[in-house]
Amino acid sequence: QVQLVESGGGLVQAGGSLRLSCAASGRTFSMYVMGWFRQAPGKEREFVSALTWNGGIADYADSVKGRFTISRDNTKNTVYLQMNSLKPEDTAVYYCAAGKSPFISTSRKITDFGSWGQGTQVTVSS
Repeated sequence: QVQLVESGGGLVQAGGSLRLSCAASGRTFSMYVMGWFRQAPGKEREFVSALTWNGGIADYADSVKGRFTISRDNTKNTVYLQMNSLKPEDTAVYYCAAGKSPFISTSRKITDFGSWGQGTQVTVSS
């Protein structure tokens, strides 16, 4: 099991930027795919982005492609989500997640991720 702690959320105006961070501890971080999901009030949790264990392959939801960038620093056991050109519809609680199995490719399935952070609120005002 891995412990995940997100940070970097906040309130920003439309068009602004935020960078989320997720610090991991408890197992070999560098072996696992890492993902970001979000959940808006009254909606289901949805996939945002994922990155393979070595950072070689990144995947993005269509709604954030071209605006968000996922990255990781395996020396710091940290994954990041740079969010630019934010829109009010990006408002949600953002969750970091770690894959269940080592060395798998990216995934959009919640069930492929076994460890979750507590979430960080992102609010984009119009």
